[in-house]
Amino acid sequence: MSAAFTVLGGGVCGLAVAAELAARGAAVGLVDPAGAPGPHACSWWAGGMLAPDCEGVSAEPGVVRHGRRAADWWEARGAEVIRNGTLVVALGRDRSELTTFSRRAENARRIGRDEIAALEPDLGERFAEALLMEAEAHLDPRATLAGLRARLAGQGVAFRTEEPADGPAEGQVIDCRGLAARDSLADLRGVKGEMVVLRCPEITLSRPVRLLHPRFPLYIVPRGDGVYMLGATQIESGERRRATLRSVMELLNAAYALHPAFAEAEILEIGVDARPAFPDNLPRLRRQGGRLFANGLFRHGFLLAPALAVMAADLVLEGRIPEDFHEDHSER
Repeated sequence: MSAAFTVLGGGVCGLAVAAELAARGAAVGLVDPAGAPGPHACSWWAGGMLAPDCEGVSAEPGVVRHGRRAADWWEARGAEVIRNGTLVVALGRDRSELTTFSRRAENARRIGRDEIAALEPDLGERFAEALLMEAEAHLDPRATLAGLRARLAGQGVAFRTEEPADGPAEGQVIDCRGLAARDSLADLRGVKGEMVVLRCPEITLSRPVRLLHPRFPLYIVPRGDGVYMLGATQIESGERRRATLRSVMELLNAAYALHPAFAEAEILEIGVDARPAFPDNLPRLRRQGGRLFANGLFRHGFLLAPALAVMAADLVLEGRIPEDFHEDHSER
């Protein structure tokens, strides 16, 4: 008889863990109180950038090492992964940020105006130099979450909206509830992010563009049909519903600075949520109270959820303790 598991949480972490377990022949049930992916979950508001080299400028080496496998993992599970790389630019007043970034980032290739124009014609006249991270990719988080959930349902994963009154009855529990798990994980905190979804058919971008900023990373990610995700702030707060005027203005100013045509963009959505993070901003597998917790993806949800899912499956199916992201072997 195959091993049985109940996964709590239907965001990117829970779905990834369920997918990895199901792929290895386990019987899996998933509890998602909301019933389906949606704006209630922070993964709904993700940028969807699979950008380990960019993240490695400020993150631990494990983020880069494990993140480089994410694109293949998502593609193998039916996601549309666009492998056009990432373009990193800076305004004139922040040119020193570009130089600093290039020194810290692996696989960053400096390019000039002509190559920028060849890659992104709408930006060729605006930037004399940029960095190209050619090995990076991106995906549409909302389509990916919906597609993975449908795929799991087709594979026999049982979905329900609540646990039985006496607790889950189907095997070992793997808790992937994100910030909701603060009721059990005392050191889990929220890091607030605010983002804006715009429609601007006058601009065409084929890859994520990072605009370096002294205070926090800014990015714009194409969603197709002239729609772009612009984000994201990074504020030490667990508040999940209200955007601040300052943050929204900074995001919109960044879009305008990237190209003035964004001044005519339609604002489709303003999103706010809090990402779950441990003190070192690294994810963690932790056994506590009879459950295995998989949590703390911080701003690396789609980038590190595959690695955390693989490690969780290795642990519960094979008893193999991972070298990274485990309570006994965490990077510090």
